[in-house]
Amino acid sequence: MTTADLSKKPDEVAGMFDEVAKGYDRTNALLSGGNSVLWRIATVKALDLKPGERVLDVAAGTGTSSKALHKTGATVVALDFSPGMVAEGRKRHPDIEFVEGDAEELPFPSASFDAVTISFGLRNVNQPQVAIGEMYRVLKPGGRIVICEFSHPAAPIVRAGYQGYMKYVMPAVTALSSSHKDAYRYLMDSINEWPEQRVLSQWLRAAGFTRVAYRNLTGGIVALHRARSPEDSKVRESIGKRRSRPASPSTSSVSVPIQDISPPTS
Repeated sequence: MTTADLSKKPDEVAGMFDEVAKGYDRTNALLSGGNSVLWRIATVKALDLKPGERVLDVAAGTGTSSKALHKTGATVVALDFSPGMVAEGRKRHPDIEFVEGDAEELPFPSASFDAVTISFGLRNVNQPQVAIGEMYRVLKPGGRIVICEFSHPAAPIVRAGYQGYMKYVMPAVTALSSSHKDAYRYLMDSINEWPEQRVLSQWLRAAGFTRVAYRNLTGGIVALHRARSPEDSKVRESIGKRRSRPASPSTSSVSVPIQDISPPTS
């Protein structure tokens, strides 16, 4: 598979990630121009984890994001659907629990995590709204979700520069740093086809999350979405009843973005 679409086959996507597992973090650092570290810092800060809390890192890959979460003192469970990524993660981070599993069918009991996060992985899920529903299910009442994902710059000049980078610079970097060019072509296509920020906010609301908001990082190249699982039992019961009716993005309410603030550079 060399192009992205909305009917992604999980086994094909997992197979691609298996092939790039060993050099994945190095290539990503190069492609992001070093910004991946700053985006990771912003994600950890937004989660506001406390020592002893239990956090699920979905699409954890080789565990780079999980390691950052682990440093807060929280108990981290890293989940990925690629056996190659999980094997590499266990090798690199033996002190973190890695689980092979599907984001659309999380292998955990309901209300078993204080926080859930997914970084740059939701767009690789075949049914992202189903995955968001699963993340809602495994969160405790009042639990937090933070999604860090590539998005769409609002400013025309940033958008034009980013498109130029995607078209010319990214393929050149990938050719030098990765042996699997098709996998990164897929990633580029998946970024272009991913919906804009407000649509992901609508998906979060449709799943039952409250206090939905996002802020743009690096001019909107990346967006950091966050929300809460409602604490009130009656609200949760009502949400459970209506979740069987899929919401249309065109009729869902739209979140108001927080001021565009890129992570600090020092």
